[in-house]
Amino acid sequence: MIDRIDALERDLEYSFQTPGLLETALTHTSYANEYRKEFKGKGLLGDNQRLEFLGDAVLELIVSHELYKKHPNKNEGELTRARATLVCEASLAAAAETLSLRAYMLLGRGEARDAIRPSTLADAFEAVLAAMYLDGGFDAPKALVRRLLLSSAAEADVFDYKTAYQELIQSKGLPAPSYRLLGESGPEHNKMFEAAVLVGDVVTGRGQGRSKRVAERAAAKAAMGKGEVQSS
Repeated sequence: MIDRIDALERDLEYSFQTPGLLETALTHTSYANEYRKEFKGKGLLGDNQRLEFLGDAVLELIVSHELYKKHPNKNEGELTRARATLVCEASLAAAAETLSLRAYMLLGRGEARDAIRPSTLADAFEAVLAAMYLDGGFDAPKALVRRLLLSSAAEADVFDYKTAYQELIQSKGLPAPSYRLLGESGPEHNKMFEAAVLVGDVVTGRGQGRSKRVAERAAAKAAMGKGEVQSS
């Protein structure tokens, strides 16, 4: 397990003082139950459920704080909806896939690694956040959440930049923006898309995301930030 822990620590960009915390975060209940049966209750190995409980709270605080700081003009309802989207099961499962947690998890013999449910991956990601928090405080999990969940593309998906950009462009007397898929990369379960937004024939912004919609919203956000299109 030590070599696997070292590899995961490189992806986490964090080294554990207590590696056992990370091992527990990766331990599914099925594995823990088999371990207890095999050794007749001796040397019990805990599963990751308690860490998942704590990680849920750590994640919510980090995301709430970051959204509060970065979006002073958003109201409570907008921030609440944004947080819900950023910490939903699909988002957390995608973050877990980015870290290849599927490959590191300790599973019982009856669990197929390639059939792990998204909810299980999401729980493992939250458990890892809790392990990092217990091992070294908020800084490490905050950095990981910023990198995987609070990127520009991710936030573009929770705030409707496409509508805002269309309103901005049309207020200048210009034609409505159009979007073009530039390409896609990565495995089927973790694809990355790149899109461009155009006003007429002019590319005004580019963006990336884990879906075409997210990439388009990221492109619209980038275009709004540039503000280069002039009215006719």
